[in-house]
Amino acid sequence: METAMSALTVDPASANSRDWDDLVRIREETDAPEGCKVEIIEGIITVSPPPSNSHNLIAEKVHRRLYSVIPEDWGIYQTLGASVPSRDGLFIPDLAVMPEAALHRPGHFVPAADAELVVEVTSKSNAVHDRIKKAAGYAQAGVPLYLLIDGFAPGGPTVTLYGEPKGDVYRVLSAVPFGEKVHLPAPFDLTLDTSAFPFG
Repeated sequence: METAMSALTVDPASANSRDWDDLVRIREETDAPEGCKVEIIEGIITVSPPPSNSHNLIAEKVHRRLYSVIPEDWGIYQTLGASVPSRDGLFIPDLAVMPEAALHRPGHFVPAADAELVVEVTSKSNAVHDRIKKAAGYAQAGVPLYLLIDGFAPGGPTVTLYGEPKGDVYRVLSAVPFGEKVHLPAPFDLTLDTSAFPFG
């Protein structure tokens, strides 16, 4: 059973003036239960519960397919922090695809701009963040492709591929219900069959 996401209580008036380094420090000092994600979303420290089995199955299926098409010197990372300081954001995408060279720096996160693709699989507790706030953050960082696998979409489970970021907005390149195929363009040139994605 999934529990609700929590957020660190902050004074809204001081949240806007909070220095990026202070936010990162507070995030790093947050004592969350094992397996939880601790992220900064629009200047607020959020803690998400560990993902469900179906969430992990979907991420694994996409992960496996991506490895068949990426260059040898790229990696797929599941617990990597991706920073977007301009939006007071430090996200942990379910999958981040980027050159390995991006990780040859000290610290616990990399600029989201280093990613070629980010994948988020929604949970009940984080769906709104993945659909709106993280999408805007990844777009503003210039991440070329954002794949949102939304099993809780209002119109039914949907996979949406976003691209062509401009400012903090993406263009929808493709949106299909679970059960159909979605094509990721170059440099991936990969068609994902979503019929194997579990519901819920």
